[in-house]
Amino acid sequence: MFDLDGTLADTAGDLIGTLNVILQREGLAALPLEQARDLLGAGARALIQRGFSAAGASLEPERLERLFSEFLEHYGAHLADRSRLYPDVVAALDELEAAGFLLAVCTNKVESHAVDLLAALGLEPRFAAIVGKDTFAWSKPDPRHITLTIERAEGDPARAVMVGDSRADVDAARAAGIPVVGVSFGYTAIPMSDLKPDRLIDHFEELPAAIFAVVPG
Repeated sequence: MFDLDGTLADTAGDLIGTLNVILQREGLAALPLEQARDLLGAGARALIQRGFSAAGASLEPERLERLFSEFLEHYGAHLADRSRLYPDVVAALDELEAAGFLLAVCTNKVESHAVDLLAALGLEPRFAAIVGKDTFAWSKPDPRHITLTIERAEGDPARAVMVGDSRADVDAARAAGIPVVGVSFGYTAIPMSDLKPDRLIDHFEELPAAIFAVVPG
């Protein structure tokens, strides 16, 4: 099971690009990409809230909902302008599938955007389930987001592994009772090494061995 943004793909350019469109529409200054990368990882609503906070502006709930709708509309038209898979993702997925693993995505991205982005990146047919923040009543860090993704993919919970880049991924996996492989290159204000995943990788070529090390049997 994979997170998407900051795990399978570097999507910061398109996400922060959309955030900056929203900020500028509201009379606020755009944020530099490198400054704003740590705002990612908890979904679009949280990104907007964090963006306004970084810009020194308040944001009441009604305004947030309006901007969230505007964000989704703009982002849906610009999902893959600059987003790219991380190196060796495809080779790692090939190796895992050859070893008999089912693949799934569990992301705090809206499901339709996750499906469309994975299709644009050529990966959508690889996954037995693609689950977003709005698929179920719960999302990461709630463990039910993970357990229901496993169920939808018809996977084996006793042999499931979560791969992610943020505290939400680690916390959800821990609460679900499954091992977690953390990537060091994603979007998180807390270094993944500090979150103590079961395995930590710096590159996708390391992923199959990390998964084989944590899966029983």
